[in-house]
Amino acid sequence: MAEQKRLRQIARPFVVDGPTGVSVRDRLKGLRVEDEKVLRAVGAHMGCLASRDLARRVRDALEHSTDTWAARKRELTVLSSSRWAGSVTSSTHDQWGLSRRAQHRHLQSLDAGIWMLRHRLSMPIGEKGSRGRPGGYRSKDEWFRKSRRLAVLEDRYERVRARREAGRVSVVRGGRRLFNQRHDLAAAGRTADEWRIGWEATRWFLTADGESGKRFGNETIRVTPDGEISIKLPAPLAGLANAKHGRYVLAARVRFPHRGEEWRDRVTGNRSVAYRIHLDTVSGRWYLDASWTRKDLPVVPLDALRASGVVGVDMNADHLAAWLLDEHGNPTGGPRRFDYDLRGTAGHRDAQLRHALTRLLRWAEAAGVQAFAIEDLDFTDSTTREKHGRRKRFRQLVSGIPTGKLRARLLSMCAEAGIGVIAVDPAYTSKWGAEHWQQPLGSTNRRTSRHAAAAVAIGRRALGHRIRRRTAPPRDDQSDRRGHRTAQARPGTRGREETRPHVPGPRTRSMQPDAERTRATSASNTVWDAPVDQAWVQDSVLFTGEERFHYASG
Repeated sequence: MAEQKRLRQIARPFVVDGPTGVSVRDRLKGLRVEDEKVLRAVGAHMGCLASRDLARRVRDALEHSTDTWAARKRELTVLSSSRWAGSVTSSTHDQWGLSRRAQHRHLQSLDAGIWMLRHRLSMPIGEKGSRGRPGGYRSKDEWFRKSRRLAVLEDRYERVRARREAGRVSVVRGGRRLFNQRHDLAAAGRTADEWRIGWEATRWFLTADGESGKRFGNETIRVTPDGEISIKLPAPLAGLANAKHGRYVLAARVRFPHRGEEWRDRVTGNRSVAYRIHLDTVSGRWYLDASWTRKDLPVVPLDALRASGVVGVDMNADHLAAWLLDEHGNPTGGPRRFDYDLRGTAGHRDAQLRHALTRLLRWAEAAGVQAFAIEDLDFTDSTTREKHGRRKRFRQLVSGIPTGKLRARLLSMCAEAGIGVIAVDPAYTSKWGAEHWQQPLGSTNRRTSRHAAAAVAIGRRALGHRIRRRTAPPRDDQSDRRGHRTAQARPGTRGREETRPHVPGPRTRSMQPDAERTRATSASNTVWDAPVDQAWVQDSVLFTGEERFHYASG
């Protein structure tokens, strides 16, 4: 008998925490020529200081301490102000920490690739894989090339590990992608002057952290409730001020159409608001971003979110498959599909996601549900060519699923709509959904897709139900003319999610399951001349209750 594959342990569903921060943006319209000159001068000056501070932080590596931080801040204060210096050092530490985490993930990816290569190289050539693991390589030539790649990955792993142990990271202010475009401007579709303008604008620093208790929540970049913007100029540029106390007031005003009332309440109450001014070099427009944190967010219990049912959502590379389920786990209505196209620029991709999620939210609000059910996906170790070999299209498909961006966008939009998000374990949702729900939910006029069936499985798991559905009884009566009656497995039954084993023998209520095995060798025990009062009693084990049926012979 073939050994059955052990199922992985399935984690419990949980309510995903909502976003803790808010960011809004408005365009700076009506800027004068003098205003743009001042913004460029301040941005270039503070950007130069930020680059120096980041370089020094990288040199400090693991020797960084509160004393070195204070020393850096004192040096920056002389050339700007104490609040400007605080914003610069805070941004520097965020960049260094992000690079440190990326370095750790890179080591994990290299380690996974090395393990997979060693596993496949240790197997005989041409041997097939089993239990989800790939087999050996198909030819000696492929085995040789993979052995060379293993040596390359091992060398790269040692170099990255040495850098991490020494605390050295690689950071590019302005972005590595924009930096590499300088080597091939024709492929990027830019001229040298256009690239230079974009590179310098990206490296400017016009960011100011907020401070609660101060006037309008920020002393460096101050925005009044009426939308007036004033900037505290650094010490070397104090001569450009057009207002008191070394400040410069811009001619443009902002009003923040989105979340404007929430922002106005914060600045009126002198609560912390962070601002960032930046230039879009392609369109030549200036923008102001305002951001703040949220505290004491209400936490809705899981049982309360399940009370009115959920919408199971299956994320795919080009669409969202959704199905509405009631509180008992029954699919209601029909499946819904929300398409999006993630080809093109980052702005286009973000707009496509927002448009699809907006339609999804409107449908959920009309249905009256309080929660979405999504999979807690993480494809960081599933897109390497060492794991999937030559399946390039499959790797591109997995990499194309916007798990991180879609989840972040969904959480922020659900927080505003008052809808919760329940994350479930993604194990076997597509497989069991197709096995138990794809065919029963289809009809002659509608064919249920595998993704829609997976959405049902995700919703049932979020509601706390088993994915296996409860089968229907015979259509006419309790007899066997329509087939054998089956029932859903109990919650404590082992192997309840697996396929039911085949039981030998005829599917009748008047014969034991093993009758087919013993009928040919056993003699008939039917008594033709039996008395009238003789009765045949069927064993009650074959019934769901404690009933016994008595049949009088003759």
